[in-house]
Amino acid sequence: MVAHSTSSGGKPELALAAEFDEPTREQWRDQVQKALKRSGLLGDEPPEGPVEDVLASRTYDGIDIHPLYTEASEGAGLPGLAPFVRGARAQGSAAEGWEVRQLHEHPDAAETNREMLADLHNGVGSLWLRVGSGGIAADELPDALDGVHLDMITTALDGGAEFAAAAEALLALAAEQGVPAGQLRGNLGADPLGVLARTGRPGDQAAAVALAQRCANEFPQLTALAVDALPHHEAGGSDAQELGCSLAAATTYLRWLTEAGMDVDTAAQQLEFRYAATADQFLTIAKLRAARRLWEQVTRSCGASEPARAQNQHAVTSRAMLTRRDPWVNMLRGTIATFAAGVGGARSVTTLPFDAAIGLPDDFARRIARNTQALLLEESHLAQVIDPAGGSYYVETLTDELAEAAWSWFQRIEAAGGLPAALESGLVGEEIEATWQQRRAAISHRSDALTGVSEFPDLDEEPLEREPAPERPTGGLPVHRYAEDYEALRDAADRHRAETGTRPAVFLATLGPLAKHNARASFARNLFAAGGVDATEAGPTETVQEVLAAHDGAPVVCLCSSDALYAERAAETARALKEAGAKTVLLAGEPAEPIEGVDGYVHVGCDALTVLEDVHAELGVRG
Repeated sequence: MVAHSTSSGGKPELALAAEFDEPTREQWRDQVQKALKRSGLLGDEPPEGPVEDVLASRTYDGIDIHPLYTEASEGAGLPGLAPFVRGARAQGSAAEGWEVRQLHEHPDAAETNREMLADLHNGVGSLWLRVGSGGIAADELPDALDGVHLDMITTALDGGAEFAAAAEALLALAAEQGVPAGQLRGNLGADPLGVLARTGRPGDQAAAVALAQRCANEFPQLTALAVDALPHHEAGGSDAQELGCSLAAATTYLRWLTEAGMDVDTAAQQLEFRYAATADQFLTIAKLRAARRLWEQVTRSCGASEPARAQNQHAVTSRAMLTRRDPWVNMLRGTIATFAAGVGGARSVTTLPFDAAIGLPDDFARRIARNTQALLLEESHLAQVIDPAGGSYYVETLTDELAEAAWSWFQRIEAAGGLPAALESGLVGEEIEATWQQRRAAISHRSDALTGVSEFPDLDEEPLEREPAPERPTGGLPVHRYAEDYEALRDAADRHRAETGTRPAVFLATLGPLAKHNARASFARNLFAAGGVDATEAGPTETVQEVLAAHDGAPVVCLCSSDALYAERAAETARALKEAGAKTVLLAGEPAEPIEGVDGYVHVGCDALTVLEDVHAELGVRG
């Protein structure tokens, strides 16, 4: 029976579950404990602390993620009003959606022009151009933008250290096209601190300030400065480190502009912030919300008016999360990240093509990238809800905790003299490197899984070939991708196969019938494949002699069976295999006591990268 009540207008209101008693937290804990016992995650004895702690996890910023949130956060405000947690605009993206911004970095102006026109014809409303080193030459910008009406689109530049030349080329082209100053919109990409982070050499402060002054005086819809947090993200930084560094960079830019005579409102409105969106959708949503809250706090402290305190955000799907192996999975990562960017309230969103980690994207990849956004906007109607995450206890709490962690990091940078000093002293690099090593360890132990790379790799995949992308300037913070260590092993295994004609392989010594060994044999096969190593298998066996008869002479062997059969046959089989010429005997599982003759163990949570590196060395695979 469904209960109804009557509204003031006389119409019945649906009151779902009104006839049921409200469950208590203790009842929920009892059900969780039962489920965990059935799954084997809990023994017969109850846990020492709350049972939900078994399901909790921790981010790289030390924030505990709980399985249940039951309290609302305070202070999120309303969309379009300070502190702008719920969005910088009152209408959110409901009126016209977020801005679909496509990246263009092909060094050939004619090819870039062809790609841009195709994008604009098929739903893209904003162009993001990489100019100078790593992109098209500044003096070729008119050719790249041939046929593009600058008064009808938004244009964002990324000129690196050459931002002044890139900006001048765009402004000259707009004048040549007769675009009224009030209709030219976008961002000119001046980011001296981004240049310092990427290259180790400071960008031109005077040129950036002059460009901001010119935009403020002549082009009301054009901003000059980009606050790019991607270098900190791509160096392996955490979400709070990315936020804190962006906040420190923006604060430095505010100082530069106000010291040059610009009022704080005008100065704040000359900045566009760029953040990474990852496949961790909730952290991405919380990061974008926290960024707006933090920036509102800074600008309020500086005396900015409320409208000027709203942050203009550009979200870019993470390049660090992209893989070269099984790149088709990148479509799924990109979809989740784009979803999170839209829900998080970004003003403009760039979905990187799924093959961007391999080289310059082809037409199919570019089409999928822009259609990912089209589907979310047009078919899923994601933008029609002003703040989809608003009111979520989890997201609101995570936003608060992430903002606190980012603010603490920001204060440390400011205490060190600001971001320029913190970059030059090595403080930022050292802290981000420490986070990267934590992340790298989690990836190595596969607690941070990479589908298609560290988990469920396809040894038979045909690698995609793409035109190499131009090298971008380096010398500052390192640039990482999460899959890089596994992909290095896969590359080495492929070279070994090309040189010898055979893929490196281990032998799975399967003990007992299929039902006894299949689970651990599948686990081991999957683990070895993550390093490009194939696995042959004995199949069902009843005796040590049957295992020896199936052994193909591989120097690395992995025993696979149940704990009970290990107790009966593992030591004898390991000894016999070594007498037959095996150099290393591993065992799939984690027995309570070491087994004689077994050299190592592969199991859930083991250091998979170290295991694979050792196997490569034993098999003669050169790195």
